Amino acid sequence: MGIGADGWAGLAPGARAALDAAEVVVGGARQLALLPPTVTAKRLQWPSPLVPAIPGILAEHAHQAVCVLASGDPMFHGIGTTLRRFTDVRVLPQPSSVSLACARLGWAVDAVDVVSAVARPLDRLNAFLHNGRRVLVLSENARTPAAVAALLRERGFGKSTLTVLTDLGGPSERIDTGTAAADFAAEVGDLNIVAVECVGARHLPRTPGLPDGAYEHDGQITKREIRAVTLAALAPEPGQLLWDVGAGSGSVGIEWSRTHPACRAVAVEPRPERADRVERNAAALGVPELRVVRGAAPVALSGLPAPDAVFVGGGVTVDGVLPACWAALRPGGRIVVNAVTIESEQLVTRWHAEVGGELTRLSVSRAAPLGGFTGWRPMMPVTQWAATKEDT
Repeated sequence: MGIGADGWAGLAPGARAALDAAEVVVGGARQLALLPPTVTAKRLQWPSPLVPAIPGILAEHAHQAVCVLASGDPMFHGIGTTLRRFTDVRVLPQPSSVSLACARLGWAVDAVDVVSAVARPLDRLNAFLHNGRRVLVLSENARTPAAVAALLRERGFGKSTLTVLTDLGGPSERIDTGTAAADFAAEVGDLNIVAVECVGARHLPRTPGLPDGAYEHDGQITKREIRAVTLAALAPEPGQLLWDVGAGSGSVGIEWSRTHPACRAVAVEPRPERADRVERNAAALGVPELRVVRGAAPVALSGLPAPDAVFVGGGVTVDGVLPACWAALRPGGRIVVNAVTIESEQLVTRWHAEVGGELTRLSVSRAAPLGGFTGWRPMMPVTQWAATKEDT
């Protein structure tokens, strides 16, 4: 059941009836405090950590009428979606904080991006920073607005307007507006949402093929033009998982993850300094959830969830890497290998002969100074093997 900052007064008759009939009410301390004494059900505060405790709480009260309280809409970044993993639920929603914020600001709900900072890295905001866009950040606590302002300044969006909306819908509702250029020092409570009107000059599209300079790297990076073709061959779809084997700078896994919030990636990298670099790049480009596995394939692949797609950018000639990747790939999944050396090209040619797919030779030249003129400077050609694992 959703409950707003206005507490009992804002509940519909059906929600009040459900609470009156409940034998156990579960929620956070703030939510439980909103209930009047007339609600006689046993009150149970969520322990921390919350998720591991759910099965035990459900088992203990299996034969009782249980009502779980949530802020606003339980199915919008709320406890409702978590509970659905364990049991059937009946949902009684209230307006979400996003709906209330957009109502106060006059923003169209369907025209804003929403980023949750609740128990998640705030670096996810980096993927949504585009000049002229409007973003709502679901705050973790009262410190989130200042953290948002600091991130915006760091990324060149210090001129952005920030509006902090606190205790929306409640008697102590408050709205504070400022900019990210100065320290955002508004006195806000833990229950707040941050609205950002982005003003900045950075241009990082969501399409694959970001500039090489967008990444921190030591030269071990799939170049921009090749990367765009590689992502097209991998064909990411929402909810799918990629293995980026021999990740280097992590550029392929990062751009896979940026195509849709539900896309997931695992970057496998044996060199510690490169693995650290992958994590920094993922955070800077808004996909901090990208998982980095520190180790060498094929051993490091053991125990990983089965991928929907695999990219092998480094270590392709290491014994067992391609067989392990192909064996783990889900039926219907795609594998893409970029070969630069003669040895790796020979290997993918043999695999092409055995399992099929497509071989493509990619050659890219970039204009560069040549004395007092400009000439074409070719990059090393890449032989790309792409194949789909047929259903068996």
